Amino acid sequence: MFAMPIAERTAAPTPSTALDLDWVRAQFPALAQSVDGRPAVFLDGPGGTQVPQRVIDAIADYLARNNANTGGAYLTSRNTDGMIAEARSAMADFLNCDADEIVFGPNMTTLTFALSRALGREFGPGDEIVLTLLDHDANFSPWKALEEKGVTIRTVKLNENDCTLDMQDLARKIGARTRLVAVGYASNAVGTINNVAEVVRLARQAGALSYIDAVHYAPHGPIDVRALDCDFLVSSTYKFFGPHMGVLYGKREHLKQLHPYKVRPSSNSVPNRWEWGTLNHECIAGIKACVDYWQELGQRAQPAAKTPRATILAAHEAIHRHERNLMEKMIAGLLAIPGLKLYGISDPRRFEHRCATFAVRTAGHPPLELATKLGERGFFTWDGNYYALNLTEQLGVERMGGFLRIGLVHYNTMKEVERLLEALREIVS
Repeated sequence: MFAMPIAERTAAPTPSTALDLDWVRAQFPALAQSVDGRPAVFLDGPGGTQVPQRVIDAIADYLARNNANTGGAYLTSRNTDGMIAEARSAMADFLNCDADEIVFGPNMTTLTFALSRALGREFGPGDEIVLTLLDHDANFSPWKALEEKGVTIRTVKLNENDCTLDMQDLARKIGARTRLVAVGYASNAVGTINNVAEVVRLARQAGALSYIDAVHYAPHGPIDVRALDCDFLVSSTYKFFGPHMGVLYGKREHLKQLHPYKVRPSSNSVPNRWEWGTLNHECIAGIKACVDYWQELGQRAQPAAKTPRATILAAHEAIHRHERNLMEKMIAGLLAIPGLKLYGISDPRRFEHRCATFAVRTAGHPPLELATKLGERGFFTWDGNYYALNLTEQLGVERMGGFLRIGLVHYNTMKEVERLLEALREIVS
């Protein structure tokens, strides 16, 4: 489902380094729930994953012991300062950057609007921004709003047959007037993994900035902002087993040179000048615990992995193999259901270019009906457009309720996939 940079590939996997699924599932208390006596099956990961017990404990412990504002000359305030510094360092390990290049915010949408406002001070008539029709609207509307500054918005075409970007059209749209190219790492609706390395290369070649929305990709594949050489990358920790928080990576020189909107007493230091008001400290404590989970998962999968970054990569190796098996089973089963249409890549030879997120429609059964009937059986799925509004409009399904979305992450099991496919067959038969 992803192509790991050569420099970061870990040792060849062995049977002893497989994902310990029993241990994984034991970390997530939510997975023990049931619906009318049936085990709950969480297939709503693209909208937000469940969290390990250690994340819950870290949030509760912070509120119980250290709930204070920052910068104070007393113990709990200093503890809060230290906790935030540890969380920045943990996210720097996760993304492979420096801690002062990590900005925390309420969510990806808020962070993107903040950055677009700051960049908007630099852009004006004659400048161009390149966007795609495959993205979540949070990586579209904040940039399109800069039309009020006279900026021209160019949108990249979509290959409707497999829901992939038209890379030739993207190359044509990037030109001498392009100031920024914004693209998603992976589609939150149909699972397509974009060739972001090529997007960044094309943007840099034209002298433009690159902004990568990695929200949906983060739980499925490793992110290396240094190897990618992007200017900005944003994600949300609640999509990779953490609390509801957003995280922005920005190259240090950009975070220093741009002028964010902020209150006057706020620090001018980086990255704090990008963080408005008092942060959500308890959730930041949960971010550190979330990355700790990734590191333990990786260490259990590959005991030879010693550094924090190496354990995170080892975790991704184990997750990749597990999710690939689930994805192959799911796609084969979905394609075998009469009247069901799967959107996105379905050719097994191209599975490295998609993640385990599936958008489907079935004749005679609107997405809301499918989601409701599955929910009654204990399967948690989504219906609608998931804010990928341009995509549902382009494919002509927005007025028909969008898609049914099924999302797998590494705590899902093959048995859950089999049960879901059986339930879908029963509903549509």
